[in-house]
Amino acid sequence: MRGATPDVMEMMARLVATPSVSSVSPAFDQSNAAVIGLLAEWAEGLGFTVEVQDLPGHPGKRNLVATLGQGENGLVLAGHTDTVPYDEGQWRHDPFRLTQDGGRLYGLGIADMKAFFALALEAARGLGPSPLARPLVLLATADEESSMCGAVALAESGRPLGRYAVIGEPTGLVPVRMHKGILMEAVRLVGRAGHSSDPALGNSALEGMHSLLSELLAWRTELQAAHRDDTFAVPVPTMNLGRIWGGDNPNRICGECELHLDLRPLPGMRLADLRAELRHRVERVAAARGLAWETRPLFAGIEAMETPATSVLVRALEDLTGHPAGAAAFGTEAPYLTALGMETVVWGPGDIAQAHQPDEYLALERVPRTVGLLGALIERFCRE
Repeated sequence: MRGATPDVMEMMARLVATPSVSSVSPAFDQSNAAVIGLLAEWAEGLGFTVEVQDLPGHPGKRNLVATLGQGENGLVLAGHTDTVPYDEGQWRHDPFRLTQDGGRLYGLGIADMKAFFALALEAARGLGPSPLARPLVLLATADEESSMCGAVALAESGRPLGRYAVIGEPTGLVPVRMHKGILMEAVRLVGRAGHSSDPALGNSALEGMHSLLSELLAWRTELQAAHRDDTFAVPVPTMNLGRIWGGDNPNRICGECELHLDLRPLPGMRLADLRAELRHRVERVAAARGLAWETRPLFAGIEAMETPATSVLVRALEDLTGHPAGAAAFGTEAPYLTALGMETVVWGPGDIAQAHQPDEYLALERVPRTVGLLGALIERFCRE
């Protein structure tokens, strides 16, 4: 079966050619089953034991756990199989055809993060014949770009996959040991509509939202005064008031108004605590104005993540790459793997500046370099 696994360039080309968009919009959302099928076939061809997991409640969505070797406390090479939607008219290259041009490989998902799977399998192919002392696991999940259902299902299973995990998100081959969390919430205020000629005929939800905006901006200032970590390029938690709407006509008092906000907490700030404080502040403003209110999550959210600087995996990647481990502003599946007891580092060949962009690309020179570094990492954690 070993001959069934193509070379690394063909693997990347076939992964790019296989659509696997995930989106909160059903109009764009696609299954990842075909990508999982390719990875399962190739991993099996290299001697991995393959397990494909259907995700209950998410038709067409699957995870893959492929294991080479036996035992416990091995190394997990992890990533997501989905991509974001794409702006077809803005691409100079076919997003579903791997195109080599000027020392770059272009294609949807090549940096974020389909190439990592091909490079991990290529590194596994290069292992010598002696058996591994600890297992190597390839983990491929569904819907990181939308619902996180793959990582959530994995965490809920409570099944440990290894002792150490590397998530191949785009970091430019610089190890990342911490990242901010993501909290996205909707806040809805409900008043009473009425004729605009007499304010006593209604209770404006829009004016109530004006008061709430001031309260939220004051909270943001308080959070930024209380929390700071200079490891991050933006060293404080951020809050973005991203979308607001309400009312239906200038001559009607606004009966309902809704706000969507995005909060990015630092490690040590728990989503549950932030949600509770948000509800407290909304309730206080709404009560003062006699308004009904509700808050709801726009998605489950991602906890902030931090792996200690003293972690064996962190130090190994620093030694291999020559780069000190840093921090990222974007969220990943790392908190879910950490919750399963794994020391987790985010480290991959792509660049975050290319992720989610037209003409997404991966520098060609990073292909052999990443394969070599992954091979050394596997030797360190699965053989020594």
